Amino acid sequence: MINSEDRIAIIGLGYVGLPLAVEFAKKFFVVGFDINKYRISDLNDGIDKTLEVDNEELKSVLTTDINAENGLYITDDIEALSKPNFYIVTVPTPTDALNKPVFTPLIKASETVGKMLSKGDIVVYESTVYPGATEDICIPVVAKTSGLIYNKDFFAGYSPERINPGDKLHTVTKILKVTSGSTPEVAIKVDNLYKEVITAGTHLAPSIKVAEAAKVIENSQRDINIAFVNELSKIFRLLDIDTKAVLEAAGTKWNFLKFSPGLVGGHCIGVDPYYLAQKAIESGYNPEIILAGRKMNDSMGGYVATETVKMMINKGATIKGSKALVLGITFKENCPDIRNSRVIDIIEELQSYHVNVEVYDPWASVEEVKHEYDLDLINDFNQLSSDYDAVILAVSHNEFLKLDITKLKSNSGVVFDVKSLLPIDTVDARL
Repeated sequence: MINSEDRIAIIGLGYVGLPLAVEFAKKFFVVGFDINKYRISDLNDGIDKTLEVDNEELKSVLTTDINAENGLYITDDIEALSKPNFYIVTVPTPTDALNKPVFTPLIKASETVGKMLSKGDIVVYESTVYPGATEDICIPVVAKTSGLIYNKDFFAGYSPERINPGDKLHTVTKILKVTSGSTPEVAIKVDNLYKEVITAGTHLAPSIKVAEAAKVIENSQRDINIAFVNELSKIFRLLDIDTKAVLEAAGTKWNFLKFSPGLVGGHCIGVDPYYLAQKAIESGYNPEIILAGRKMNDSMGGYVATETVKMMINKGATIKGSKALVLGITFKENCPDIRNSRVIDIIEELQSYHVNVEVYDPWASVEEVKHEYDLDLINDFNQLSSDYDAVILAVSHNEFLKLDITKLKSNSGVVFDVKSLLPIDTVDARL
């Protein structure tokens, strides 16, 4: 059973780890560990730049007492990890330039846990991986580093994260949690731990592999459905039919699945299908539908840019040296998260035509965008001009609803509304 003396460590305090740490800290003592010193400093000052946790809520659970009965002790000092008996790993799981899984963050986190692990402790992973990765990749690292024997001296669990960045309705406690454990007894204990904070309830999967597979197909399914409507958008553009109007009409049927075309980026949908695809290929199966969906969705940024250039040419614009404004760089609306944003594909494709591209986003960090994409972001509306040859609305931030797009473009300028956010009579094209 779970009791108040259980102590928890959260390894990785990003979009996934911090909200979870704050919720657990209301009932348990939690060590929040991260290797980013700037992140640690901000959090200890009660500031969450990801905007996932309200600053006042964060401050209410912070503690500087390593021996406190509950509260959140945030640190980059590995020695603080000697006290917990539950370790929850929430580090990112990216892919490389060839779309192969990069396990470096998970391996480093597993080494960190292994150094401080004691007999009887439980390590739970939340990072998205392919089925089998937890026990084939991560656990051997923990065992080797700790010198302890798996399922004798220490145990494991897997409970995939279901955080939706920027979503203030479906927060961590309100999303049903899948749990699992390396033994039946440990599975129940892991499940009971999450039940302490997840008000939406839990679903205990029969094995770690099942829980891993469940997570990775959630995002693969969504990716494939979006790929379908993206393909429809390309077809209907050739037929001079408004895709949004078609989807609204089809959506009147009770069992029609409502998806919208667009760019597919972020830390989950644009990445996770590659994990499953990689494992399938290693097992001798070519996952045609999964990879076809990925190919379609990865093509959309270039498609938007190319179609925009075609419209500019039709209006008599000289492409080389022209000016384009891209509205939005985050991977989704009303959120500062720029991870794996596919807006960069639009920008880079336009630049390949020697178009001068400016990017405006009031949500994104100027410093992060410069570091991640080497772009000089504009986050002050007053810095924009009124003579752009093309305006592309790439992200549907609420602030963009207030913009008069017609005042940003030149007389012959074109507008491409990727998100179908604007009135159709104010744009030249939309997905």
